[in-house]
Amino acid sequence: MEHIQNKLHLWLVKQKKACIELLRRLVQEASTQVNEATAQAIIVEKCRQLRLQLDIWEPEIEKLKEHPYFVSTRMTFHNSPNVVAVWKGTGGGRSLILNSHIDVVPEGDVKQWEADPYSGMVKDGKLYGRGASDMKGGTVSLLLAIEALQSLGIRLKGDVIFQSVIEEESGGAGTLAAILRGYRADGAIIPEPTDMKLFPKQQGSLWFRLTVYGKSAHGGTRYEGVSAIEKAWIVFERIQQLETERNKRIDDLLYQHVPIPIPINVGTIRGGTWPSSVPDCVILEGRMGVAPNETIEQAKREMEEVVRSLHERDEWFRTNTIELEWFGAQWLPSSVETTHPLLYALTQAYRQVKGVDPIIEAAPWGTDGGLLTRVGAIPTVVFGPGTTAVAHYPNEYIEIDRVLEAAEMIALMMMDWCGIDN
Repeated sequence: MEHIQNKLHLWLVKQKKACIELLRRLVQEASTQVNEATAQAIIVEKCRQLRLQLDIWEPEIEKLKEHPYFVSTRMTFHNSPNVVAVWKGTGGGRSLILNSHIDVVPEGDVKQWEADPYSGMVKDGKLYGRGASDMKGGTVSLLLAIEALQSLGIRLKGDVIFQSVIEEESGGAGTLAAILRGYRADGAIIPEPTDMKLFPKQQGSLWFRLTVYGKSAHGGTRYEGVSAIEKAWIVFERIQQLETERNKRIDDLLYQHVPIPIPINVGTIRGGTWPSSVPDCVILEGRMGVAPNETIEQAKREMEEVVRSLHERDEWFRTNTIELEWFGAQWLPSSVETTHPLLYALTQAYRQVKGVDPIIEAAPWGTDGGLLTRVGAIPTVVFGPGTTAVAHYPNEYIEIDRVLEAAEMIALMMMDWCGIDN
């Protein structure tokens, strides 16, 4: 195996220029949602070069709507294709899904970028651009891992199923569509930007909306009204208390360095119509974290019970009910035991390349791993070369050497997991 690893490493070192070129081409395509097709065309071109069995389709919204974990604000996925490419094994080995998403979040305020957000600029060993870390760099690592093994004449026993999916950034419709299309495997790797840490567990999340009602009155006689802002503050304080209660129950060692493992964040507040009027309505919107070992439904019930019981703190809520809505995106939590063979295989590959043990933690955010694990019953580990701190931020970048390192680790892990056909 050491001889193979040396050859693998040398091959990847020689591919640095090609790695940069492929990643730059992907980053230069602004594959925000509804604009994924041109970036997917580059993926298809590369998969054809690798002689993989291709499956390209536009997910059908009406079919997906029947599933309880489908979320999307879109009416159609026309011109937004999923791409799955299979490297068939010779038989007798474990199969592996390599799952990546092609969609990126919008670039935001262009003035905060040092260069064009889709320039693919290379500087000081880093490639810059929206999606470089989240997660086109990881996508290139996956494709390089496959190409490396093929170039060395290595045949795997188990199937490798590469996936480039849409809609991850809004809840995972692309991965859900792939699962419902029948794609399953004995394990899965998602190369999200983890700073090369291994995440066998991840929190899920839900978006919520709370509408709090008051009673309008003139500001000069505000005592004749009831301020929805003041009542919303009571609601906000109770949500903070719920966050504390939920996090006290988290005793997983993978969260030992995370101050708030499953946060409840209020992200927007809207209320009032005039400075001289008592506001009669305030809307709070936020995100509720879901622990790896609980379900979306359990988290919902806990929030719903808190809202129902707020009349115990303030009689106003007994007759002026707070409205709770679950809307927008959601991500399922995911958990794989730290003793699982999939995590062990990836850990061993990391050691072979770096000579040290990897950092193993729980992800502070959700990914499509929740769908793969909970819906597809596919054990999933999140691991990738991107930098967490710059994902979704201006001047997003990825270190090119990390892309190559991750490719080497994934290739070694594939040989171990899928088995080599001698």
